Order: sequence, then structure tokens, then C-alpha cells
Amino acid sequence: MTIRFRLNGEPIEAEGVDPHVPLLHFLRDRGLTGTKEGCAEGECGACAVVVVRRGPDGKTRFSPINSCLVLTPAVHGQELWTVEGLADAPDALHPVQAAMVEKGGSQCGYCTPGFVMSLFAEYYRPGRAPGEVDPEAISGNLCRCTGYRPIRDVLVELGAPRKDRHAERLGAPAPAPEPAAHEAGGVAFRRPTTLAALFEALAELPEAKLVAGGTDVVVEINQRDARFDALIALDAVEELRFHEETDDAITLGAGVPLAEVEEALHGRVPVLDELWPLFSSRLIRNRATLGGNLVNASPIGDSPPALLSLDAEVVLVSAKGERSLPLADFFTGYRQTALAPGEILKAVRIPKPLPSIGRFYKVSKRVLDDISTVAAGFGLWLADGVVTKARLGYGGVAATPVRATAAEQALEGKPWNAATVAQALPLLEGAFTPLTDHRGSAAYRRAMVPKLLEKLLADTTTPAEAAE
Repeated sequence: MTIRFRLNGEPIEAEGVDPHVPLLHFLRDRGLTGTKEGCAEGECGACAVVVVRRGPDGKTRFSPINSCLVLTPAVHGQELWTVEGLADAPDALHPVQAAMVEKGGSQCGYCTPGFVMSLFAEYYRPGRAPGEVDPEAISGNLCRCTGYRPIRDVLVELGAPRKDRHAERLGAPAPAPEPAAHEAGGVAFRRPTTLAALFEALAELPEAKLVAGGTDVVVEINQRDARFDALIALDAVEELRFHEETDDAITLGAGVPLAEVEEALHGRVPVLDELWPLFSSRLIRNRATLGGNLVNASPIGDSPPALLSLDAEVVLVSAKGERSLPLADFFTGYRQTALAPGEILKAVRIPKPLPSIGRFYKVSKRVLDDISTVAAGFGLWLADGVVTKARLGYGGVAATPVRATAAEQALEGKPWNAATVAQALPLLEGAFTPLTDHRGSAAYRRAMVPKLLEKLLADTTTPAEAAE
């Protein structure tokens, strides 16, 4: 099958592309070398490009992504822009590029195209007020020589977007997802758009590697030279890309990019509001999904502790039907889950009512864009100051993300105060058997587990309330 998409306003056709080739390499091989390779794992943003997509509000928008983490056949039917396509003429500059020059936002220039692409998307962001500064707009873009102040100045100086072809483009619908069936070099690639087509592909290619956002799988391809006989992309399956809310629950499709979940639920679920800024960068969250993060089943994944604190459930589906189970029962061992052969994670269900108190804490060497040493999600349901239900989710302290059930039981039925927490702390101190690695020793991790519960008490009560 021929891969077809639009690039910088022009139609592109390509055949014989190895499905393992990231979009970054495809672009550079075509001479579009403004897009750079820095880390090949989504840490630096030098490879940022913009994709035209529909936002959770239904409106068309420009969304910056890491091209090093997108498999080339996965852009079939989509519309992309690189730094070479922004200006109206070869000898002109786009307003964002001109502002980078004026404010001295570039020195060596290696990172500059990636910053420009993220700033370009921010420039045209619907609802952006002129002069508004959103540091998240350039999160995931690293600069090692200019420093960030001049680049931040570009954000400050960006006025209202001009009425140009890019603004006009946002007035038209984004491309609808298109199915893809591509083979090259003995490797099969499928990109279904419905669950029925997905199960057909799984029946045809039962050993295929599933790719959601690609922010983990494509790192394996780039850095470990991982190769698969078949790949199935899940990002276009419509039944996985939804979010809905009822009186009983909030349900999030497993294939919705995290940035869209963040936007759709902003201010609604405090635990998740605290999670998102610590969950890598906006560039990553524009592709990464809850489903991918959970199925990865890493003990240091960011979302499991937060979702455990919300008493979340997962909805699993196969060609035979659908079932649900508590997230706490989903992780069965180190990087192992309860998924049966031919089964996928369809959605995450967060029951209501939500916790009265919810917090997410991440202990890491850097505050932002880092892997956790220990992470904790805390959910407390209170009635007249008494804990009626507690959920304490931890990551980084066992072979799987896990709840501290004994400590939960010690909290329930008691007032939320220092005396109650003191009863739970001994149950936390010996609850887990963490390992020592380069991020922290087992003793350090073990010490952090109770300290985070103490932090929760300090953050949610006054000294007088804690003493009651």
C-alpha cells in the first residue's frame, strides 16, 4: 500500500517504507533537515513537527509532536507541517521565526526548529490571549546554550495570530482517521479505524506488536534496535478515542492522547490535575495514552498510582466481548497484566463520587520531565471529618503499581488527623520490598513511603486540625 499524507500543504506518496522507520528519518531523507535528531526518545524536542488534528472541543488545531516517536506509516491520511513550511515564501519568516530572531532566542540553532514548531502551535492556539505565557507550550523542548528567558520572551511577544493560510486552515475540519495496511521488507503494518477491523487484524497477525502513542515502543525501536514481524497502530480506532461523564463515573477511552484528557478534565479531578505536569512533557502527552501507560505495566509508570487512588476500573474488550475489573487487579507481575490473548484495554472508568481529598506526589531527581523514584496517589473520602474510604496507590516500591491496603484499612472509620496517620505509618513502613537502582536505594524508597502520607496530612490540614 502507498503511504499518502499532506506535508507542508503538498500531497506526499511513498512506497516501500519500512514500518519501523520513524517519521523523523523519513523527513530528513527527503531533505527536510530542519527537523533534527537529538535524543531519539522524546526528551529534547529537536524533532518536533506539527500535526493537524481535531481537539476535544471538536475544533481543528495544530498539535506539536515528536517525529522521532511516530512510525511513518502511522501518518497515512494525516496532515503535517515542518519548520520549512511555515513561512509564505522561501526568503520570508513566519512571525514566530521573526520573533526568535528579534529576541535572540537562538545561538547554536540546533534546537531552534523544534522550539519554532511548538511556538507555532501555541501562536494559533484557539482562545490564546495575546501576551499570555504558558510554559507548557514549550515543555519538552530543550535548549543547552541560549537559556529559556529569550525563548519565553517570544511567547510574551506573540500577538494575536495574523489572518493567514494557517489560520484559515484551522477553520476547516481536520483530516478524518484513515485505515492503513502497509507491508515492506517482510514487515506488516496495520492501522485500523474500528474495533471490528482491529480484531480482524489481530486474528490475521496474532503476534503483532500493538502501538498506541508510540512513546515507549518507538523508543525501543530507536535505541534498542527492536524489530517486529508485524505492527498494529491503535491511534485511529474511534471506539478507543472518547471520554464521557455520567452521574456514576468518568470514562476515558484508552486511546485518547493524554493532552486531550488533561484539557477535557481540567479542574474536574484534582489528582489528575497534579499528575499531568509531572507526566513527561506536552510533546509526549500529545501522543501518549492512558491505555499505553497502563498496558506497559511499568512499576514506575506515572498514571497507575493516581488512578489507583481514584479506585479506577479498566474495561477490557476482545472479539468475544467486554469485561471490567479493578485496576488494582490488572497488574499481575512485573510488566504483566490480566489481558488475555486477543484482548485490549478499551477504557478507564473512574467511579463517582470522587475523593474529598486527592493528591499525587512524585519523588524524582528533577521536578519535571523525569522518571519517578517513588510516586504516590492518595484518595480520601470524608464525611464530617471522618475517613469513610481510603485509597493509597504507590509506584516504584514493588514489582507492580500497588495499593497499601492495610494502611487504607487503618485510616477508614477514623478522623483525618495526626493520630490516625500515626496508626497507619507502621503499616506503610514494611508494606513493600523496593529495589535499589541508580534512581534511589531500597532504604530511601522505603523511607519515602510513609513520609508521603505525612506530607498529605500536612498539605490538607492546619496544625490545629491535625491535632484534633
